[in-house]
Amino acid sequence: MLLSMTGFGKATTELTDKKIVVEIKSLNSKQLDLSARVPNAYKEKEIELRNTIARILERGKVEVNIYTENVGKVVSTQINQNVLEAYYQQIKQSATQLGVAEPGESLFNILLRMPDVMKSETQEVSDAEWEALNSSVKQAIVQLIEFRLQEGEMLEDLFRSKIANIARLLNEVEQYETERVEKIRLRIEEALQKIGEKDYDKNRLEQEMIYYIEKLDVNEEKNRLNNHLQYFIETMEGKSGQGKKLGFILQEIGREINTLGSKSNHAEMQKIVVQMKDDLEQMKEQILNVM
Repeated sequence: MLLSMTGFGKATTELTDKKIVVEIKSLNSKQLDLSARVPNAYKEKEIELRNTIARILERGKVEVNIYTENVGKVVSTQINQNVLEAYYQQIKQSATQLGVAEPGESLFNILLRMPDVMKSETQEVSDAEWEALNSSVKQAIVQLIEFRLQEGEMLEDLFRSKIANIARLLNEVEQYETERVEKIRLRIEEALQKIGEKDYDKNRLEQEMIYYIEKLDVNEEKNRLNNHLQYFIETMEGKSGQGKKLGFILQEIGREINTLGSKSNHAEMQKIVVQMKDDLEQMKEQILNVM
């Protein structure tokens, strides 16, 4: 079973006076790279939340956004006059230096949206709110994992298709092997005939030809490649979290394909090797998304 590192989860919990929204997004990464934006009121729980998310998601570039919205009652909010005036003076100064007109009537709306201009009463977070926050985080994680499972199924279908295609191409190699050896033998003999009437040890020549042709034998490479293809499928069908291991198996598959290509010395076999490499490269691109 495969799990993708790509996923998205979102959960919303509404309390009497507040709505809590948690969004978690995950992309591929070699290790866990977790970043979180948490409201100041929840800062004391941030490490706990991070540990919970890290323990479950394990790998990936994970972005967590938690934000709240007050509902149901008016919250005491004040304008931080000193901060507002400081922003106003900076905007006027910048407009003068750049030789552009000030924003005009829209300036006040701009100022109100600047950081720290509005300040609210600090309220202690209740146990019910902490529970709601934890519940939202867990719900978002569940959604993200479901997303990862769906993506993993798509990746598994792709890998099965590519592995089957490489195996099919490997079977096509056999039809060219006898022909390839005979062509190599004829090419060597034709080259000798062009040399002219020269004395040479025909027995020694036969031994050298046998040695040379044996070096071009690809049976070992075929067997190892076939074993690696089967091992990839077996590993993929095992427990999740095998992305790195599957990547190593693909490296071994690539090594055998390259050796097969260097030994082929035959146009049709080399075409087959190129097709194998194309399938392999597509798998290498996608294996980076696997947990």
